[in-house]
Amino acid sequence: MPNKASAAKAMRQTVKRTLRNKIAKAEIESMQVKLRKLLEAKKAKEATELMTLIGKKLDKAVSRGILKLNTVSRTKSRLMKRVNVASKD
Repeated sequence: MPNKASAAKAMRQTVKRTLRNKIAKAEIESMQVKLRKLLEAKKAKEATELMTLIGKKLDKAVSRGILKLNTVSRTKSRLMKRVNVASKD
């Protein structure tokens, strides 16, 4: 346990931020799973719409410092490749 009041406050803040970040990451991951299932079901239009939402969530995560920019860029690129392949078929 922290000995100083400032250390105790920092610990409380860390717990809150960690929980908030976990929720945001879990939401993004669940949306990615939905996208994968839509692509497997050959529903390209719904997948494209969901991809725009995922892109917005990922960009928001970068601006809030939850995820790093290169990680998000790589993820968006890989997902868009799969969506584009599905929409051509």
